[in-house]
Amino acid sequence: MEAKATLNYTRISPRKVGLVLDLIRNKPVDLAAAILENTPKAACEDLQKLLKSAVSNAEINHQMDKSSLYVSKCYVTPGPILKRIRPKDHGRAHRILKRTSHITIVVAEKE
Repeated sequence: MEAKATLNYTRISPRKVGLVLDLIRNKPVDLAAAILENTPKAACEDLQKLLKSAVSNAEINHQMDKSSLYVSKCYVTPGPILKRIRPKDHGRAHRILKRTSHITIVVAEKE
């Protein structure tokens, strides 16, 4: 049995989120939470909330034991890109791409 939680339209680049997700993939939930607590990356705060939500979904909706949960899958997909213009010299304009992410964490019980 699996339980999942998703976070859509997060205003952080998928590349930055993917670096942190690689740290917690296939780890027990308590170890993953400790890694997120002690990693100085911008994505960690949102991922902590998302992991806590996935664990709560597992406990409440599927009656799973919290001590036997691990992060079975976690992935990020790009969301819509906000396009902005930055004025430059001689009347030129450069495009700024503000990227968004859709993040999914799936937890399962060890067998």
